[in-house]
Amino acid sequence: MKAMPAQPSSAQSSALAWREFAAGARDTIPMMVGAAPFGVIFGTLVTASPLTLWHGQLMSLVVFAGSAQFIATGLIASHASFAVIWATTLVVNLRHVLYSATLAPYVAHLPRRWRWALAGVLTDEVFAVAYAHYQKRAPGETGPHYFFGSGVAMYLNWQLWTLLGLLFGAAFPGLKSLGLDFAMVATFIAIIVPQLVAVRFIAAAVASGVLSFAWQGWPYKLGLLAAVMVGVAVGMVLTLMENRPQAKGTKHRVKNARERTQ
Repeated sequence: MKAMPAQPSSAQSSALAWREFAAGARDTIPMMVGAAPFGVIFGTLVTASPLTLWHGQLMSLVVFAGSAQFIATGLIASHASFAVIWATTLVVNLRHVLYSATLAPYVAHLPRRWRWALAGVLTDEVFAVAYAHYQKRAPGETGPHYFFGSGVAMYLNWQLWTLLGLLFGAAFPGLKSLGLDFAMVATFIAIIVPQLVAVRFIAAAVASGVLSFAWQGWPYKLGLLAAVMVGVAVGMVLTLMENRPQAKGTKHRVKNARERTQ
């Protein structure tokens, strides 16, 4: 009779959780460096907008979505209606639905409170770090701590650099002209390029990139939103086309198995 493997003690489980948390935070450091100038630029934009300083910091604390915050601040400065601001930021952040769907198999076994917490700290950078970690493991084998460590590190980093941008934005109004915002462009490139491992991903990226450039003159950033939606549609259509033969093959195998058992 085989002996049952010893269960780890609470102290060992806690130590393992902290190691995973620290590893997630450590692996996010390159993304944090790229996001730092982006946070500073956002803070300086707030100082030049109708928003007060505490509005800007509250937006970072509650929204925690750099691209949506930039767009919302610009729309507020141009006196856009609430409906336009809400709809624009909603569409811009729809990519998080795709992130969530991709990560769902790896977090489905977690309690609901953990899934809500992880959803709250999910960003482009955190998705890239967490997904790279999960791809090395089977779904259901990994706890929430690595993902959470990455998210908390990114959250605190964003708050810090937003605050610094708010404090120094008024004193140094020329910060935006230094080209610091290119750091975030480089970060997004670093996120996207490793994911281009299939034709559907490349096609979606090319479609959205070309159209966002072609439609950049549309008001209220609507060209960007339309390009994102087209890119998502291209990716979904190609994914369905790619999965259709596999689905037919699975139905065939199931049908044959049933016929053999009859």
